[in-house]
Amino acid sequence: MDNRPIGVLDSGMGGLTAVRELLRVLPHEDIVYFGDTGRVPYGTRSAEIVTRYALQDINFLLGRQVKMVIAACGTVTTTLSPELTERFQFPYTGVLHPTVRAAVKATRNGKIGVIATATTIRTGAYERELQKLNTDVQVYSKACPMFVPLVENGYTSRDNPVTRLVAEEYLLPLKEKGVDTLILGCTHYPVLAPLISDVMGSDVTLIDSGKAAADYAKELLTEENFLSDRKIPGKCSYFVSDAPEDFTRNASIFLGEDFSGSVSRIEITNYPETID
Repeated sequence: MDNRPIGVLDSGMGGLTAVRELLRVLPHEDIVYFGDTGRVPYGTRSAEIVTRYALQDINFLLGRQVKMVIAACGTVTTTLSPELTERFQFPYTGVLHPTVRAAVKATRNGKIGVIATATTIRTGAYERELQKLNTDVQVYSKACPMFVPLVENGYTSRDNPVTRLVAEEYLLPLKEKGVDTLILGCTHYPVLAPLISDVMGSDVTLIDSGKAAADYAKELLTEENFLSDRKIPGKCSYFVSDAPEDFTRNASIFLGEDFSGSVSRIEITNYPETID
């Protein structure tokens, strides 16, 4: 058993959808969350910059004595190379493998859509992983760069005309391909799930990358005997690289409940860009 906290990182607030699911499946675990709100979004940055930022984020979490790191950010997950992550001396997961596994299990006609940030789509990581698990699947990808700023700024209602117009334009090519499963390849996107479902239709299964990552983290911690043995609810500590008040004001959008907990600002650029 291990009562150290689980570390979760994201480029901003989207990773809170993974925290929401962690609170559901691992209610006795402490969680340390870092959102790089001062440098969001990552999805429009180069792979080199994303890697540098992600390693600083991870070093911050390791400094908080976490027992596991979850990159609840599709861009980070698909940008960090396997050669790098395999050298990590701590349990680590991104959202890629858990999400792909869930999508392959869910599809009925073998046509899977992927929506994510532009950087994630450019890597081709989802396509490769899906084909690795099932060579028969057909994968159709679409970058949706406007979704993150819309979510970060609270344009999340399924009735919001701006967000609906953007969603319809982004999702039309995937509808035309006849996908029956759609991967929400950025942890911001589950906030828009009701609207995305409206546009895609009720017969299309949405795969929430935050939920998939949380379920996988539970499996991994169970296998390693790293679960907490506490009997009381765990605590969440939140850290950001920009204004805490903005985070506090919008966190409930992602958590799906009234937000409570401490939020502290840290200077993320003080942390190393390499992992020893």
